[in-house]
Amino acid sequence: MNIKKKMAEKKFKPPEEWVKQAEYDLETAEAMFNSERYIYAVFMYHLSIEKALKGFYEKKFKKDPLKLHDLAYLIHKIELNLPHQYKDFLKILNELSVPTRYPNEIGKLLKEYKKEKTESLLTQTKELLKWLKEKL
Repeated sequence: MNIKKKMAEKKFKPPEEWVKQAEYDLETAEAMFNSERYIYAVFMYHLSIEKALKGFYEKKFKKDPLKLHDLAYLIHKIELNLPHQYKDFLKILNELSVPTRYPNEIGKLLKEYKKEKTESLLTQTKELLKWLKEKL
């Protein structure tokens, strides 16, 4: 069987699977939060929302989403109309992706992401994920 035919037969991950993974990542984020690993909690918040958005991408385009981490790009590509409060939060979360994934100075991030700030981001992530699941 040639490669093109094999690729055409490939089964893509259903949107529901993306949501399950998003929920799992949010549970992981909560575990990181509870163990005071705040930088990784924030990283997992981003990953959770990213996977939910990739579920929308899969649903709309019937193919695997691009291997990227830009939430704003995904929102634009899937043409999802977010309420204003989620747009603001999504922008913040998107900007946190690179520094929490590849910190320049871990000490600086550790000082910046304490319990209160990280907990606020967790609450907003939960709200956004709930909204996304309802729309999907």
